[in-house]
Amino acid sequence: MTVSVSDKRDAHDEDPNGKGKAAVKQTNGPSYPFYYPYFDAEEKFPPKEIFEFTDPGSRADPVKPHLLTANVITKDISPYIGTEITGIQISGLSKEGLDELALYTAERKLLIFRDQDFKDLGAERQIEIAKHFGPLDRHFTAGNVKGYPEFVVVYREADNDRFRGFVGSNKINGTKWHSDVSYEKQPPGTTFFFILDQPETGGDTLYFSQAEAYRRLSPEFQKRLEGLRAVHSSVEYGEFSRKHGGPLRREAVETEHPVVRVHPVTGEKALYVNPAFTTRIVGYKDEESEYLLKFLFDHMLKGADFHIRASYRPGTVVVWDNRLTAHSATGDFDNSIRRHAVRLTPLAEVPIPA
Repeated sequence: MTVSVSDKRDAHDEDPNGKGKAAVKQTNGPSYPFYYPYFDAEEKFPPKEIFEFTDPGSRADPVKPHLLTANVITKDISPYIGTEITGIQISGLSKEGLDELALYTAERKLLIFRDQDFKDLGAERQIEIAKHFGPLDRHFTAGNVKGYPEFVVVYREADNDRFRGFVGSNKINGTKWHSDVSYEKQPPGTTFFFILDQPETGGDTLYFSQAEAYRRLSPEFQKRLEGLRAVHSSVEYGEFSRKHGGPLRREAVETEHPVVRVHPVTGEKALYVNPAFTTRIVGYKDEESEYLLKFLFDHMLKGADFHIRASYRPGTVVVWDNRLTAHSATGDFDNSIRRHAVRLTPLAEVPIPA
């Protein structure tokens, strides 16, 4: 009899994918112990190399007949970002349907799929689907799944709350706005996030459209930003992991990216700076850089009319375009409550400057 990934088992049981041992399972532990965060301080990855990339959305039929079938119901959350989708399984999409998913994600910035079987497919099939959108990032410090470094595990409970430590225990709020691993030479495009354990209330994710944030600026200010470059750094993440005995699978990097980038398929322009990783504007004096970045961060983070809040329930999968959005977790639930989620992060092109 085939064992479900969701079966709860003891620490030394075989894992549900039949490879190695399942992660430590305690009484009242995670519903999906296979995805318990794994940290190996000795794990090392080679430096990343530039690769050729063609966005699958460039192959998509604009009508999206394989994705938006007659059974599909869509509901836009905001005019600028976010659509909720029911009536179709991501796992059942053909290659053409996955291409259309990439295009629709770029157009709507964020898609929330309900009632999905994705979390029960097993690691190999989850990775196979995500790799359609690009080579998968292997994070240099985050918890992953033993034997499957393509997963980033987001985990919080009373005895395991590394995220709070990174954000800072002396902060008024726990938001940390970012675009995932924007410090990489080829940052992510279409990105997958699925929930395994979720508080009944709270634990949502905030998102905003960096494309709409750009459009709100005056034409003259837009022109001034185009051509500028900013440094994105992973040094703070690397130092935090090293200080706390975590892995440093490759050395931290600092990379220059355009302040305004262009999506390779839609041609849409978007701001590409974020408070978590963007450290300075290239060619500006310190005070000038700080002043400009503070304005851009304030503009993006205070623009509630181009923000949304993505909520979760069992079976929810969120797909978003990291080139056109930024997001933050919300730590608005008690430490005793478990929140367990997994991200698969396909990398995309070197950012195209406006």
